Amino acid sequence: MRIAKAQRIGRSVSSIGLGCWQLGGDWGDTDEQRSQDILHAAADAGTTFFDTADVYGDGRSEKSIGQFLKDRDDSDGFFVATKMGRRLPEQVAEGYTLDNYRRWTDRSRENLDVDTLDLVQLHCPPSEVLRDPQTYDDLRVLKDEGRIRDFGISVEICDDALHAIGEDDLASVQIIFNVFRRKPAERFLRAATDRGVAVISRVPLASGLLSGKYDATTTFAANDHRNYNRDGSAFDVGETFAGVPFEIGVKAAQDVAELTPSGWTTAQMALRWVEQMGSTTVIPGARTPEQARLNAAVGELPTIPEETMAALAKIYNDQIREHVHTRW
Repeated sequence: MRIAKAQRIGRSVSSIGLGCWQLGGDWGDTDEQRSQDILHAAADAGTTFFDTADVYGDGRSEKSIGQFLKDRDDSDGFFVATKMGRRLPEQVAEGYTLDNYRRWTDRSRENLDVDTLDLVQLHCPPSEVLRDPQTYDDLRVLKDEGRIRDFGISVEICDDALHAIGEDDLASVQIIFNVFRRKPAERFLRAATDRGVAVISRVPLASGLLSGKYDATTTFAANDHRNYNRDGSAFDVGETFAGVPFEIGVKAAQDVAELTPSGWTTAQMALRWVEQMGSTTVIPGARTPEQARLNAAVGELPTIPEETMAALAKIYNDQIREHVHTRW
C-alpha cells in the first residue's frame, strides 16, 4: 500500500482508504457482522484511513468503527475522519454554531469511543458557512478544548474548496473526484497540494458506475440512494452517480471498462486514476470484504499508461463533461 502524507495533518495514511457510508445505510440493508468483516478485511490489507459521518445510519457507522477499533491491537495506526453538520436541514446555514459543534463532536466521540477525534469535517454546509470567518474560529476552539485534533471540510463545489484552503490551519478538503468528475484536477488539486492541504477524494467509483458492471436494466433497492436520489430530491444529486444521468453513465462506463489493463478490475483502474492524479487518499466504499481487499490492492498497482489516460479523458470530454463540469 502506498502511503501519503499531507503537511497539515502531520500523519501518514494509506493512499486508498475506506468510505464507511454504507455501514450506516442508504446503500441497501446493512448487517453489523458484515460491517465488521469489511473493516477488518480493509485493515488487514493495509488500509489505515477510514471516513465516516455522524449521520450515516444516525451514528451506526461510527459505532461500527468504534467496535472495530476496540477489537484491534493495532488501532493506534488507524486514522478515522468523521463529519458533522448534516443533522441540520440541507443548505440551511442557521445552526452551524459552536454549541452545536460541541454537541455533535461529543456524540461522535462517544460513538467512536475516543477522547479526541482525529479529524472532523464540516459535512457539505452551505457556501455562506464556509465563507464566514467565525466558522473557523469555532473549529479552532474545538481543537483548543481537545475534542478534535484537526478540522477540515467536505464540499460539493470547487469554488468552496478554493476559498476554504485560504485558512492556514485547514487540514483537509473532501471532494467528489473521479474519472467522470474531473473539474478538481483543473481547478483545485494543485492549489491544495501547494498549501499542504490533504485531498480526500470521495465517490471515486461514481456510486458503482465505474465498476463497469451496470447496464440499463440494473435496479437498486428502495432504500438505496442510487434509486431514490437520482433526481436529487433527498440530497445533492452529485452524490449519486457523481451527478451523471444513469443511462449516459452506463454507456460511458462500458467504454471505460474496455480500457482496463489485463489483471485489473475496472474499479481498480478507476481508483488508481484518482490516486495517480494527486489525491492524498481515496475513499471507496465496500459492500463485501472481498471488495475491500480489491480496493486496497490498488495501492500496489503500477501507473496507468499515458495512452489509457488520454483515452479516459476523451470519454469524459465526449460523453460526460457537458452534464457535470459547469455544475460543481
